[in-house]
Amino acid sequence: MKQLAASLAVMVTLALGTIAIGVHAAQDKGGKKVEGKELEGWTTEFFVDKSELTHTGRNTFFILEPGYYIIIEGGGERHTITVLNETKMVDGVECRVVEEKETQGGKIVEISKNYYAISKKTGSVYYLGEDVDVYKDGKVTGHPGTWHSGVKGAKFGLMMAGTPLVGGKYYQEIAPANDAMDRAEILSVSETVVTKAGTFKNCLKTEETTPLEKGKTHKWYAPGVGLVGEDKMRLVEYGFLDKKK
Repeated sequence: MKQLAASLAVMVTLALGTIAIGVHAAQDKGGKKVEGKELEGWTTEFFVDKSELTHTGRNTFFILEPGYYIIIEGGGERHTITVLNETKMVDGVECRVVEEKETQGGKIVEISKNYYAISKKTGSVYYLGEDVDVYKDGKVTGHPGTWHSGVKGAKFGLMMAGTPLVGGKYYQEIAPANDAMDRAEILSVSETVVTKAGTFKNCLKTEETTPLEKGKTHKWYAPGVGLVGEDKMRLVEYGFLDKKK
């Protein structure tokens, strides 16, 4: 049984297009630590040749093509995610810029620009950082959670594996100095999600957590579409801007 478990762990790691190189504590300059027990069992290190990363492409559950957008809403919240016709160099990699605009009750509460790159070999999408603007009464009040791979010890993480497997557990961002330590576990690849934009089968379900605080978020991704649900929010519209009526 131990050999079988070890083999399955290797299969999951290879499916992510990554290699885990052990568990250690992440620490920022102020002394904040994420102990080994919080990292144990999670893929925290990704060996990727930067020359294989590009800023445009897609895999089954993630589209990184300029003009593509997704809108999810529910409970008074609305998230509009748009793949911009912009790139940004982060940690030596030219990344695609994806804007996420969050509103509550029709008022903007946060706008972030997220930086992604996709492997030409495996199709895995990596997350290299974000710039965050938080709003109150129409004015920017701060930039919590802003981080960039290669700065203050931050390291890029995995956003979506090219070949995801149930049981895969990986960090999406490793930036304890910036309070950015999100991680995801794949719970299922056979979900059916009903939304205003349609019913989607064979969806991938993840559970996102962070060792920095309690709580969890569930997300659903549909083949050929991407994000179709986040907790109580569901997809209401998606497509390419140049085809939007």
